[in-house]
Amino acid sequence: MLHEELAQFAGGIVHGLAPSASIDRTYANYSADVALDIYRNNYRGNLHDALAGAYPVVKQLVGDEFFRYLGMKFIGQYLSRSANLHHYGAELAGFIATFEPARELPYLPDVAALEWACHCAYFADDGKVLDLSELVQVRPERYSELVLHLQPSCRLLHSGYPVATIWHAHQPGAPADFHIDLDSGPCQALVSRQHDVVTVTELTAAEAAWLQSIQAGAALGEATEETTARYPNFDLLPVLQTLVAQNIFAGFTPGVNS
Repeated sequence: MLHEELAQFAGGIVHGLAPSASIDRTYANYSADVALDIYRNNYRGNLHDALAGAYPVVKQLVGDEFFRYLGMKFIGQYLSRSANLHHYGAELAGFIATFEPARELPYLPDVAALEWACHCAYFADDGKVLDLSELVQVRPERYSELVLHLQPSCRLLHSGYPVATIWHAHQPGAPADFHIDLDSGPCQALVSRQHDVVTVTELTAAEAAWLQSIQAGAALGEATEETTARYPNFDLLPVLQTLVAQNIFAGFTPGVNS
């Protein structure tokens, strides 16, 4: 019985359904309908604030009024399914892609996808930091057998638009006189976190292909051979040095004979 009443109460708040007849309506100062409206507004307001917190660049790009309208439509279709509001809003990029009022901003879904990757990176678990002292104990002839593991915060994103440049241009302290060429070509973005700071790094196509192979579980030698076959000018050493400095790797699994 209590479960049914709570379900009816939730339906009244989330879907605007008629409140249960069992609700006590003998309030001294306002009606039960007014009380439910207060709950509804709080519910929607909390979800809107969660979206605004996860998608600050999208909000800057479209403005407060349009973002509120976008959020209202999104909230009407997507319920919160977790007690943790940090989990809310994962579907926004896909929603924007089919949202007719945003069709004149074709890059917006990819910007939203990048922002969600940043959001997830910030709240991701801390991974083990790659221990270089363990790495030097591996015999050099066995390096090609190593399987590198990425930090849980790492995300790779491909876009046909310069979304990394758009993201950087809308961060605090960015120059106000930026210029973005939407026809500048595709973007390969790496999202990572170091010391609780989320970073977006634009990779070359070769770097992204190599890191994607590593992320898929390929051994170091295999990933490098595959990448070099596609991009003959790929140079592994500077890429490794840069990514290690960015705390991309959480560790490694040695080859069976290492």
